[in-house]
Amino acid sequence: MDPQPSVSTYQAGTEPRAAHHENRVVGNSPSSRRYASSRSRTGLSRFSIDEDSAEFPVHHLGRENSVFSIESSVVLNSRRRYGSRGGDSDVFMTSQKEMNEDSSRLVHINDPKPTNDRLEFAGNEIRSSKYSVFTFLPRNLFEQFHRVAYIYFLVIAVLNQLPQLAVFGRTASVLPLVFVLFVTAVKDAYEDFRRHRSDKIENNRMARVLVGNQFELKRWKEIRVGEIIKVHANDSLPCDMVLLSTSDPTGVAYVQTINLDGESNLKTRYAKQETLSKMPEKEGMSGIIRCENPNRNIYGFQANMELDGKRISLGPSNIVLRGCELKNTRWAVGVVVYAGQETKAMLNSSGAPSKRSRLETHMNRETIMLSLFLIALCSIVSTLSGIWLRRHRSELDTAPFFRKLDFSRDDDGNVGPRNYNYYGIGMQIFFVFLMSVIVFQIMIPISLYISMELVRLGQAYFMIRDIKMYDEKSDSRFQCRALNINEDLGQIKYVFSDKTGTLTENKMEFQCASIRGVDYGGGIMESEEDDHLVQVNGQSLKPKMKVKTNQELRELLRSEKDTERLKHAEDFFIALAACNTIVPLTLESEKGVKLIDYQGESPDEQALVYAAAAHGYTLVERTSGYIVIDIHGNKQRFNVLGLHEFDSDRKRMSVIVGCPDNTVKLFVKGADSSMFGAIDKSMDLDVINATEAQLHGYSSLGLRTLVVAVRELNASEFERWQSDYERASTALMGRGSLLRSVAANVESNLTLLGASAIEDKLQEGVPEAIESLRQAGIKVWVLTGDKQETAISIGYSSKLLTENMTQIIITSHSRQSCRKSLDDAKALFKKSTGNGMRQPSVGAQNFKPDPQTGLHPVPSVDDKTLIDGGFDYKKPLALIIDGTSLVYILESDMEYELFELATKCSVVLCCRVAPLQKAGIVALIKNRTDDMTLAIGDGANDVSMIQMADVGIGICGQEGRQAVMASDFAMGQFRFLVPLLLVHGHWNYQRMGYMLLYNYYRNAVFVLVLFWYVLYTAYTLTTAVTEWSSMLYSIIYTSLPTVAVGIMDTDLSHNTLLKYPQLYGAGQRQESYNARLFWLTMIDTLWQSAVIFYMPYCTYRISTMDASRLGDLWTLAAVIVVNIHLAMDVMCWTWITHAVIWGSMVATCICVILIDSIPELPGFWAIYHFSTYPSFWQNIALILVVAVMPRFVVKFIKQQFRPSDIQISREADKFLRWNRSSV
Repeated sequence: MDPQPSVSTYQAGTEPRAAHHENRVVGNSPSSRRYASSRSRTGLSRFSIDEDSAEFPVHHLGRENSVFSIESSVVLNSRRRYGSRGGDSDVFMTSQKEMNEDSSRLVHINDPKPTNDRLEFAGNEIRSSKYSVFTFLPRNLFEQFHRVAYIYFLVIAVLNQLPQLAVFGRTASVLPLVFVLFVTAVKDAYEDFRRHRSDKIENNRMARVLVGNQFELKRWKEIRVGEIIKVHANDSLPCDMVLLSTSDPTGVAYVQTINLDGESNLKTRYAKQETLSKMPEKEGMSGIIRCENPNRNIYGFQANMELDGKRISLGPSNIVLRGCELKNTRWAVGVVVYAGQETKAMLNSSGAPSKRSRLETHMNRETIMLSLFLIALCSIVSTLSGIWLRRHRSELDTAPFFRKLDFSRDDDGNVGPRNYNYYGIGMQIFFVFLMSVIVFQIMIPISLYISMELVRLGQAYFMIRDIKMYDEKSDSRFQCRALNINEDLGQIKYVFSDKTGTLTENKMEFQCASIRGVDYGGGIMESEEDDHLVQVNGQSLKPKMKVKTNQELRELLRSEKDTERLKHAEDFFIALAACNTIVPLTLESEKGVKLIDYQGESPDEQALVYAAAAHGYTLVERTSGYIVIDIHGNKQRFNVLGLHEFDSDRKRMSVIVGCPDNTVKLFVKGADSSMFGAIDKSMDLDVINATEAQLHGYSSLGLRTLVVAVRELNASEFERWQSDYERASTALMGRGSLLRSVAANVESNLTLLGASAIEDKLQEGVPEAIESLRQAGIKVWVLTGDKQETAISIGYSSKLLTENMTQIIITSHSRQSCRKSLDDAKALFKKSTGNGMRQPSVGAQNFKPDPQTGLHPVPSVDDKTLIDGGFDYKKPLALIIDGTSLVYILESDMEYELFELATKCSVVLCCRVAPLQKAGIVALIKNRTDDMTLAIGDGANDVSMIQMADVGIGICGQEGRQAVMASDFAMGQFRFLVPLLLVHGHWNYQRMGYMLLYNYYRNAVFVLVLFWYVLYTAYTLTTAVTEWSSMLYSIIYTSLPTVAVGIMDTDLSHNTLLKYPQLYGAGQRQESYNARLFWLTMIDTLWQSAVIFYMPYCTYRISTMDASRLGDLWTLAAVIVVNIHLAMDVMCWTWITHAVIWGSMVATCICVILIDSIPELPGFWAIYHFSTYPSFWQNIALILVVAVMPRFVVKFIKQQFRPSDIQISREADKFLRWNRSSV
């Protein structure tokens, strides 16, 4: 790795403190505990001890067959309400609270009748479908009418059914709404049919249930809580069950949770020692389990089992969940505690919160404006109608356009004047208003919603098929999981990125180690050619992964001299091999030597275990009660007496093992911020100082570090721990806090063994991707749980940080020091800018275009110059802040000060942050600005951040698929973010923005033509256009071209958009869709509609031409004009574009001919007569030229004299293509 360049660094608010407290995240306040950084990979297997090994007598240390485990309250996938103040949860999970009588249930083991009859537990039948035969129609209609536009069209259709308001035929007025509802209903019905079919298959699967004294096959849907079931290898679990026994004599079972959380690594679950020997099919079994009520937390479980007069504690390691598969275990027996809809898998089946695109939000604003415009038109017509009625009140009895009296013969044969349904001028004005609404109804385009869905579907297809976003390593394509925010990809201003697994590969490689202050690294690493082979049952095994080793260290470990240095080195590697949750599996190899594959949920643990194996300490077997480590060919068994799992408060894990020499040792590994506080500093202070210095050096190289320590427990200490743990684990109230207290007590007075350093390499193309995003005007913030030095080093290697940046570092441990740090940072900022915290008045017009490309550079904070009293950066600033400081800042009035400072910096790097703090940082920007935010991550600790951002992207990485399942889009590499945003995001935004404006335009043109006609027909709402043409106009005549252009039109090529990232700024500035463009479009609409109406009107004003013929002319002219208008704006012609544009015109002509061929409809044979007139064709040609000429002239002048960056790039593209073709 390249050495870190020199940099100006400013430590804001530096306060004296012990070195080992640096970057400490966990504080003493409740808020600091809530935000404590969790660096664990989610869902770590709960490893508990359920037996004492016969090979290691520990009866003198306490009771035999004791149960040791510790639970941590890791809550993921919970629905939380996040805010910029850190995102406090509305409702905590049951498994996060302490269990009491009100929040628990009783399960009678092997006795489902009292369990289910009295407490009414859910059956095991699941239902993922939404509808039944009887509820489909009402429920589906109810859901569809959540769209206000549908209610609007329903009201219009109902009004048109009233005799006083009937303008169109009753069938024609209902047809468009029925068509839209029918298409959506068919789609929903098909999707629900597939869910019904899947549910039926799932519910009728068979499982073995204990009935009497034998296991019998039973359908899944018939299983009840309390029953005992037996599952065989590779079977799926039908429900959530507590393990009672397994085929493994130690009670271990391996499960794969890929169907539950997406993780393919095997996890270990355990049956309790007290139930291992039970054989319920032979001797029966009875007891009671008190467990928490059903909840969504798949990583937590609290329960007690009362069996044979003993109370046994149960935790997450003792339950297997529905959807998991049993692997590498012949069979497992368990009792059902949650069934059907109450299983954790079903409770987590709801998707991520839905998001609405920014354009759709703006579309609602324009829809309201159009609604007000529609009301204005209707008000004008009704008001003028009232004036006309009053002026001609004496002529109303016989007026041609309005007759009050009926002189026809009645049913009795009498002839005489009778009154029509006339209600007076006031009511007539009201009726005219409603009739106007019916006539002008298509001002709000009903087809717009379907068009948007089709366009988004087409855009998603092309994004998925983009070969440039295909990851060969993981064989994964781009995934579009949310279709409703495609266009938001073109307006992103802030990118919030995780580091591990997102910027880096999350494939850990052991690099070096420090043992008792001696650094075994420093460039003397050598590849070990002779892989360490171990013999197990006559088979030769070797680790699957090769690890570089240190020659000096290998010689020390093989030394036959019994020295203190050798003893510490042995303990160090035993700790690496034992203090983890790794499961060794054996794989076949072509060369006859089998491979040991270490399965685990943490890549860090895997790397450490492989490193131990490479140095001669090979983990070959793990059960619930012991592990076997091959030490240089000598197999040694270590009895696991207890394990304290990693949790976010302690930030470390520990294991208590009985060693072959009959000693009991506690091995601990964890983050340096938590470990040095637990080490006994009265001994070997020089070793501690040396190790701290080496850790700082490792972190500066971007390596991930862990500190390893040991403590030997005597008999009394072990007995005290055992007693405390049993008391805490069986407590009904406060169990979690008691267990953490027990762990903290034993993890003290440790002896430092050393530290490990692991490299997590950058993904391919990350530096180039970050530079491209920066040139595009996108700010990249990195939010990581790693320590400060590691984060800074990765920042340099990824080009996030540069040499010319001044770093502002805030690492404070109190509210007062945080405030001082922010004040100091603001003072530095003011000094560097000379203008305080003012917003810069910078725009593209302030920058001269590039002489080669003609493009205006998008200004970033890196290159702002003194303009109109704005900024003058001598050096760009980088803000580096840790999680502890965020604890105090995000929950106080300092939040706005942080927002001001952060938004003015070029780079923000947050280290040691917890998952909820990541969401809080995103909310800080999202809630205080109108800028679009994007969050990208690969782990479960990124889920809250991904769901908080406007756009969430999951990386298909090494940490499972929780981030992918919670995301809107998913991809394999961080570098794919560049083509996704700069290419597809730009295209999607430009296409969708134009499509919305065009839809408003085309419908408004037609409505205004009808409006002009009403003004010359005594405001009677008589229409020259047939009712069918009015309905088909937005459904058939003009719908397909806008969909095709919205999917396929490209203003710039893929290569050009990647070559000039500055072009992305068009979306950030909302150049394709804004209020100004909307009103300019409406002005153009007024002109074109007036031309379409008045040119035929003036031509045939004094003639015998009837309204039906003029109506056909107006219909054809409107369709041709709006399609030519679209054709003028098409930037990339394909055969599909030609087909839909010209084909729509032909289809309109055919439809008009067919409508005029029906004798029952008005205007029969009109088009046949009218098309023979030369003036008919002359009018169409003249209308087309005059209507689009202003738009053509404006476009020409703008492109010639004030071209945009996009227009310049298009011309450059054309020039390059012309040059290539000419050559």
